[in-house]
Amino acid sequence: MKKCILIGIAGGSGSGKTSLAIKLLKEYGNNKLAVIEQDSYYKNLAHLTFDERAIYNYDHPDAIDIDLFQSQLSILLNGRNINIPIYDFSQHVRLKKTKMITPFPVIIVEGILVLYFQQLRQLMVIKIYIDTPEDIRFKRRFNRDIKERGRTAESVKKQYISTVRPMHDKFVEPSKNSADIIILGHNNLENAIEQVKSKLDPMLKN
Repeated sequence: MKKCILIGIAGGSGSGKTSLAIKLLKEYGNNKLAVIEQDSYYKNLAHLTFDERAIYNYDHPDAIDIDLFQSQLSILLNGRNINIPIYDFSQHVRLKKTKMITPFPVIIVEGILVLYFQQLRQLMVIKIYIDTPEDIRFKRRFNRDIKERGRTAESVKKQYISTVRPMHDKFVEPSKNSADIIILGHNNLENAIEQVKSKLDPMLKN
């Protein structure tokens, strides 16, 4: 079996990574492309109390189980199934059940730090960074965390100021320098789709 093509999509929280991944999924179809989120690989903090987990710095690279992340991606890219963790964002723990991912011609891995880790970059064929103004990123994250992750407005604001913004400046923003494609996340993503297709389509044909 031919090896899969790995695409990395990075950018700040709320930059539009998931939106781009979904558009690419629609463009190529779910029989050709699969998406894996970095958030699935948060370390399991079940040994901590809920209060301790609630204030943990999830935007630091140390929050990611990079060994498992790299190992499972390598296995997948070489044509074998993997069972990725499922993370409960309301309780900040890894669930006991997992999700099976099977090899596809194209695998997208998206997350704020996927271009930070050299172990992941070396597996990627195309590296994308979505550059979006901070005010837009914050508004998107604020709405998402309240609606989808059971967070309170106060906790979202506090986390953003204490960890999200400083970690973005220290780890996420600099990873832009490793990108093959930089996309402006406040613009229409249709142009971004064409940029990605221009690189990906010739690879798929070959």
